[in-house]
Amino acid sequence: MSEETQRASTHGALPAGFSLGECAAEHRQEQATLFNACFTKDLIKRDVAWRYDQNPHGVSVSLLAREEESGDAVSGYACSPRSAVADGAEATVGQTGDVMTHPGRRKLGVFSHLDRAAMKLTAEAGWACVFGLPNWRSAHIFEKLGWEVIGSVREWSLPVRMDMGAVRRRQRVARLALLRLPFERLRAYFGLKRLQPSLKGFDVRPLVGFPEEVSELSRRVEARYGFMIHRDADYLTWRFQRGRSGLHRSFGIYDHDGAFKGYVVVQLPRDGELHGFVVDLLAEGEARAAAMAAGLAALDKVNASIVHATAVDGSAWADELRAAGFSPAADRNRMKIILHPHQSDHPVTIAARRTARWYFTDGDRDDETM
Repeated sequence: MSEETQRASTHGALPAGFSLGECAAEHRQEQATLFNACFTKDLIKRDVAWRYDQNPHGVSVSLLAREEESGDAVSGYACSPRSAVADGAEATVGQTGDVMTHPGRRKLGVFSHLDRAAMKLTAEAGWACVFGLPNWRSAHIFEKLGWEVIGSVREWSLPVRMDMGAVRRRQRVARLALLRLPFERLRAYFGLKRLQPSLKGFDVRPLVGFPEEVSELSRRVEARYGFMIHRDADYLTWRFQRGRSGLHRSFGIYDHDGAFKGYVVVQLPRDGELHGFVVDLLAEGEARAAAMAAGLAALDKVNASIVHATAVDGSAWADELRAAGFSPAADRNRMKIILHPHQSDHPVTIAARRTARWYFTDGDRDDETM
């Protein structure tokens, strides 16, 4: 995309001394360097290439804003493609991620230009819409740029044990959260007790790669929800078993005849932490409870003190977490779900606005622990 096209895609001209550029494979090290400066990480080119280039659903749209004099990247923006299904219709949608500005170069007035340019490129690529889950620092900026607020997500927590790890984690949230911990632990105890018998009818096997049958299972589950990201073997293997963090563990749920019935993915605690995540789960009928029980058992085995999961407010997944003994975060800790429609009359875009009918887990968020 030429510089003239870049400037035309935004409102007004870029601030003097800056330029925008679309990124490709040869820019991944430059993006990694900016990511490291913004988030105190140590990514290398390969890590960013995994995220932006190797996704089976397509290559990410990504841009950098640079200082013209030095050539240094000061701000970045990326949208990753997802294959979304809604009431039988399927389309590519985007999810914003890695929206970042160098800590020493903020408030330069280039972010809105990055956003407009990215939306222009995703529209030209034929994506039906783009959604995001911005943090509290950036949500209001997206709203000012015209993004729609369509719903909210929040974290849910299940204390597996009452130890100092659980206490410290709740202290970080708020004093009231710490006071609620004994009651949350009691709810968790009964939730776990209800889940345990479900494992008796199934075998749990660690997955090295996801079986091909998962795509057919995804299609059946998609038919019951308004909006869902399609899960197939290539996508799930890329997403959970080839990422940089190495923290994900995947388990298949099989009946005693060896038939695949579903899976659960967990994220192990990081070094120095005692909390893990139920990241993704896909199964039907009684296998769903077995998958949840298997995931919690895997995290208990590595001595996680608290297990977290994220759910869209009002969704069936939130109801499942509550039934399993999880407790929701306070309203003030919600994140907004925002939408930028490109094809407003497309069934996927229409369905995206009804967030309570989403099938959406942590595994659908663009926040791999790089």
